[in-house]
Amino acid sequence: MTQTAIPFLFLRGGTSRGPYIRRDALPEDRETLARVLVAAVGAGHPLNIDGIGGGNAVTTKVAMLSRSDDDWADIDYFFGQVAVEEALVDFKPTCGNILSGVGPAAIEMGLHPAADGETTVKIRAVNTGARIVARVQTPGGQVQYDGDTAIDGVPGTAAPVALSFMDVAGSSTGAFLPTGNLVDEIDGLAVTCMDVAMPLVIARAADFGLTGYESREVLDADTDFFARMEAMRLKAGEMMGMGDVSKSVTPKVGLVAPAAAGGTLAARYFMPWKTHPTMAVTGSQCLASCALTPGTVADGLLDRPTGSPVTVTLEHPLGTMDVIVDYTDDGTPGGFNLVSAGLLRTARKLAAGELYVPSRIWNGTP
Repeated sequence: MTQTAIPFLFLRGGTSRGPYIRRDALPEDRETLARVLVAAVGAGHPLNIDGIGGGNAVTTKVAMLSRSDDDWADIDYFFGQVAVEEALVDFKPTCGNILSGVGPAAIEMGLHPAADGETTVKIRAVNTGARIVARVQTPGGQVQYDGDTAIDGVPGTAAPVALSFMDVAGSSTGAFLPTGNLVDEIDGLAVTCMDVAMPLVIARAADFGLTGYESREVLDADTDFFARMEAMRLKAGEMMGMGDVSKSVTPKVGLVAPAAAGGTLAARYFMPWKTHPTMAVTGSQCLASCALTPGTVADGLLDRPTGSPVTVTLEHPLGTMDVIVDYTDDGTPGGFNLVSAGLLRTARKLAAGELYVPSRIWNGTP
């Protein structure tokens, strides 16, 4: 045998897609696992021509699932962000869009039983320790993918998957404000370093000489902007206690500007070396928290909504994303406390079967 077969499901989750694989169908050690995922996706080529990736970071993601031994969770979700043009896998972050498909995939794989009507799946994000409750439509005990829910960045409609994120503040760094400050200065730029579901360094688009309404294509073509942004990100990573992040996709970067289409705030999100075509689920929670927290770089860019829970509408390149935030705020500096963040996403099964990697990379032994 010259190739090793790996059973998988292929799903679109939110505005991302990728293979969903049982963790026990893959090698245990991270080094071998990384090589397998690189081969499966085809990383190291701009088109991922020798794998099932799509040549963009939203199509080079992998979800690995197993029954959880956690007292709270039903399913463990281990995420791998495979690079596009490098043979590299980052296991530090998680992905909220791919998370949209975890509940459906776990049911399809037989890892979690389906109820008649709606199935609740409690998910532990292994990479960050975050806890998420997913509600999946399962009429007759079968996952339903057809529905009337539309999300910007995905054509058509599908069945809703409701996600509630718990305990997401400080999920990667251990602190809501990893530097201890609401605003820091890096290279003359005011930034807010915040960790809610995903560690972000957030700046005002105007401080980069941008409007904040640019398309993904315009931003990706601006090499001077990316060079300046990356220098800022590397310094922010050190300040946030994350060390050398030059080979890590975290912290991510977010730019904010006043809303232009009736939303709460305009935002652009970076992965970090390309512009996200829409908005990341994890990043949206951090940006929404920044919008709601007095004293951050969002001050002066919005009429801050009040009350809890509250919906924060983020404008992205292809539309908007609503984040429902439950929080408390005692009115003192640093008194903002995030309780949970909820989003409505969709997922669809695209394919099922086996993917193959060369046996010289992995021969199928655990």
